[in-house]
Amino acid sequence: MLPDLTCLTLDTDRLRLESISDAYTDAIFGEFTPTIATYMYPAPAQERTDTEHFVAQAVQHNAQGHDLTLVILDRQTGEFLGCIGLHNLTEPRPVFGIWVKESAHMHGYGREAVRALKRWADRFLDYEYLTYPVDSRNMASRKIPESLGACIVNQYDGTGGMGQPLTLITYRIDR
Repeated sequence: MLPDLTCLTLDTDRLRLESISDAYTDAIFGEFTPTIATYMYPAPAQERTDTEHFVAQAVQHNAQGHDLTLVILDRQTGEFLGCIGLHNLTEPRPVFGIWVKESAHMHGYGREAVRALKRWADRFLDYEYLTYPVDSRNMASRKIPESLGACIVNQYDGTGGMGQPLTLITYRIDR
Protein backbone atom coordinates (compact mmCIF):
# COMPACT_ATOMS: atom_id res chain seq x y z
CA MET A 1 0.00 0.00 0.00
CA LEU A 2 1.28 3.45 -0.92
CA PRO A 3 1.85 6.09 1.72
CA ASP A 4 0.03 9.43 1.37
CA LEU A 5 1.73 10.96 -1.69
CA THR A 6 0.46 14.46 -0.90
CA CYS A 7 2.74 14.84 2.13
CA LEU A 8 5.75 12.66 1.35
CA THR A 9 9.28 13.68 2.32
CA LEU A 10 12.46 11.84 1.32
CA ASP A 11 15.81 12.98 2.69
CA THR A 12 19.30 12.34 1.34
CA ASP A 13 22.62 13.69 2.55
CA ARG A 14 22.12 17.00 0.73
CA LEU A 15 18.53 17.00 -0.49
CA ARG A 16 14.96 16.95 0.67
CA LEU A 17 12.38 15.68 -1.81
CA GLU A 18 8.95 16.92 -0.81
CA SER A 19 5.49 16.48 -2.36
CA ILE A 20 4.71 19.30 -4.74
CA SER A 21 2.37 22.00 -3.46
CA ASP A 22 1.23 25.45 -4.50
CA ALA A 23 3.92 26.89 -2.22
CA TYR A 24 6.39 26.14 -5.05
CA THR A 25 4.43 27.67 -7.93
CA ASP A 26 6.55 30.82 -8.16
CA ALA A 27 9.83 28.89 -7.99
CA ILE A 28 8.73 26.46 -10.70
CA PHE A 29 7.43 29.29 -12.89
CA GLY A 30 10.69 31.22 -12.51
CA GLU A 31 13.12 28.34 -12.92
CA PHE A 32 11.55 26.13 -15.61
CA THR A 33 13.02 28.19 -18.42
CA PRO A 34 13.54 27.59 -22.16
CA THR A 35 17.14 26.57 -21.40
CA ILE A 36 15.94 23.92 -18.96
CA ALA A 37 13.30 22.69 -21.42
CA THR A 38 15.71 22.38 -24.37
CA TYR A 39 15.77 18.57 -24.22
CA MET A 40 12.29 18.04 -22.77
CA TYR A 41 8.70 17.56 -23.90
CA PRO A 42 7.12 20.20 -21.69
CA ALA A 43 7.45 23.83 -22.66
CA PRO A 44 8.01 26.53 -20.07
CA ALA A 45 4.84 28.23 -18.91
CA GLN A 46 4.06 31.50 -20.64
CA GLU A 47 1.84 32.67 -17.80
CA ARG A 48 1.92 31.97 -14.08
CA THR A 49 -1.58 30.49 -14.42
CA ASP A 50 -0.09 27.72 -16.60
CA THR A 51 2.22 26.77 -13.74
CA GLU A 52 -0.67 26.97 -11.28
CA HIS A 53 -2.55 24.48 -13.47
CA PHE A 54 0.49 22.17 -13.64
CA VAL A 55 0.92 22.22 -9.86
CA ALA A 56 -2.80 21.65 -9.18
CA GLN A 57 -2.82 18.71 -11.60
CA ALA A 58 0.34 17.25 -10.04
CA VAL A 59 -1.16 17.55 -6.54
CA GLN A 60 -4.32 15.81 -7.78
CA HIS A 61 -2.32 12.99 -9.42
CA ASN A 62 -0.33 12.54 -6.20
CA ALA A 63 -3.59 12.32 -4.23
CA GLN A 64 -4.97 9.73 -6.66
CA GLY A 65 -1.77 7.66 -6.56
CA HIS A 66 -1.26 7.84 -10.35
CA ASP A 67 1.98 9.83 -10.22
CA LEU A 68 4.39 11.12 -7.62
CA THR A 69 5.70 14.63 -8.24
CA LEU A 70 8.15 16.08 -5.75
CA VAL A 71 10.16 19.26 -5.47
CA ILE A 72 13.90 19.02 -4.92
CA LEU A 73 15.18 21.23 -2.11
CA ASP A 74 18.56 21.88 -0.54
CA ARG A 75 18.22 20.04 2.77
CA GLN A 76 20.16 22.65 4.75
CA THR A 77 18.79 25.89 3.29
CA GLY A 78 15.43 24.87 1.80
CA GLU A 79 16.43 26.42 -1.54
CA PHE A 80 14.32 25.17 -4.45
CA LEU A 81 16.47 23.19 -6.89
CA GLY A 82 13.98 21.54 -9.26
CA CYS A 83 11.33 18.86 -9.65
CA ILE A 84 11.33 15.09 -9.93
CA GLY A 85 8.53 12.72 -10.73
CA LEU A 86 7.73 9.08 -11.10
CA HIS A 87 4.72 8.70 -13.37
CA ASN A 88 2.31 5.83 -14.03
CA LEU A 89 2.88 4.32 -10.60
CA THR A 90 0.34 1.52 -11.09
CA GLU A 91 1.83 0.40 -14.41
CA PRO A 92 4.60 -2.21 -14.75
CA ARG A 93 7.05 0.43 -16.06
CA PRO A 94 6.80 3.74 -14.20
CA VAL A 95 8.53 6.68 -15.87
CA PHE A 96 11.04 9.08 -14.31
CA GLY A 97 11.02 12.77 -15.07
CA ILE A 98 13.41 15.31 -13.58
CA TRP A 99 14.73 18.81 -14.05
CA VAL A 100 17.15 20.85 -11.97
CA LYS A 101 17.35 24.63 -12.26
CA GLU A 102 20.23 25.99 -14.29
CA SER A 103 22.16 27.50 -11.37
CA ALA A 104 22.16 24.09 -9.64
CA HIS A 105 23.55 22.10 -12.58
CA MET A 106 26.76 20.08 -12.27
CA HIS A 107 26.45 19.35 -8.55
CA GLY A 108 25.06 15.80 -8.81
CA TYR A 109 21.65 16.80 -7.45
CA GLY A 110 19.79 14.99 -10.23
CA ARG A 111 21.63 11.75 -9.60
CA GLU A 112 21.09 12.01 -5.86
CA ALA A 113 17.36 12.73 -6.29
CA VAL A 114 16.82 9.87 -8.76
CA ARG A 115 18.62 7.42 -6.47
CA ALA A 116 16.41 8.47 -3.55
CA LEU A 117 13.22 8.11 -5.56
CA LYS A 118 14.35 4.73 -6.89
CA ARG A 119 14.92 3.52 -3.31
CA TRP A 120 11.38 4.65 -2.49
CA ALA A 121 10.01 2.85 -5.58
CA ASP A 122 11.85 -0.35 -4.64
CA ARG A 123 10.14 -0.26 -1.26
CA PHE A 124 6.61 0.75 -2.24
CA LEU A 125 5.97 -0.18 -5.88
CA ASP A 126 5.47 -3.48 -7.62
CA TYR A 127 7.13 -2.80 -10.97
CA GLU A 128 8.82 -4.71 -13.78
CA TYR A 129 11.39 -1.94 -14.30
CA LEU A 130 11.59 1.85 -14.21
CA THR A 131 12.05 3.88 -17.37
CA TYR A 132 14.04 7.06 -17.86
CA PRO A 133 13.52 8.86 -21.18
CA VAL A 134 16.13 11.43 -22.16
CA ASP A 135 17.25 13.24 -25.29
CA SER A 136 20.36 11.55 -26.66
CA ARG A 137 22.26 14.89 -26.66
CA ASN A 138 21.69 15.53 -22.96
CA MET A 139 24.87 13.87 -21.75
CA ALA A 140 24.62 15.06 -18.14
CA SER A 141 21.13 13.60 -17.80
CA ARG A 142 22.13 10.36 -19.54
CA LYS A 143 24.76 9.78 -16.86
CA ILE A 144 22.02 9.50 -14.22
CA PRO A 145 20.45 6.20 -15.34
CA GLU A 146 23.82 4.92 -16.52
CA SER A 147 25.11 5.37 -12.95
CA LEU A 148 22.36 2.95 -11.89
CA GLY A 149 23.45 0.33 -14.42
CA ALA A 150 20.56 1.08 -16.78
CA CYS A 151 20.48 -0.07 -20.38
CA ILE A 152 18.88 1.52 -23.44
CA VAL A 153 15.69 -0.23 -24.54
CA ASN A 154 14.28 2.19 -27.11
CA GLN A 155 15.14 5.18 -29.27
CA TYR A 156 12.71 7.38 -31.18
CA ASP A 157 12.31 10.85 -32.62
CA GLY A 158 9.91 13.35 -31.12
CA THR A 159 9.18 17.02 -30.81
CA GLY A 160 9.49 19.04 -27.62
CA GLY A 161 6.95 21.52 -26.33
CA MET A 162 8.86 24.43 -27.88
CA GLY A 163 8.83 22.73 -31.29
CA GLN A 164 12.41 21.51 -30.98
CA PRO A 165 13.33 18.11 -32.48
CA LEU A 166 14.23 15.46 -29.91
CA THR A 167 15.97 12.13 -30.31
CA LEU A 168 14.82 10.32 -27.23
CA ILE A 169 16.30 7.22 -25.74
CA THR A 170 14.62 5.24 -23.02
CA TYR A 171 16.67 3.62 -20.31
CA ARG A 172 15.52 0.57 -18.36
CA ILE A 173 16.39 0.71 -14.67
CA ASP A 174 16.04 -2.64 -12.92
CA ARG A 175 15.45 -3.20 -9.23
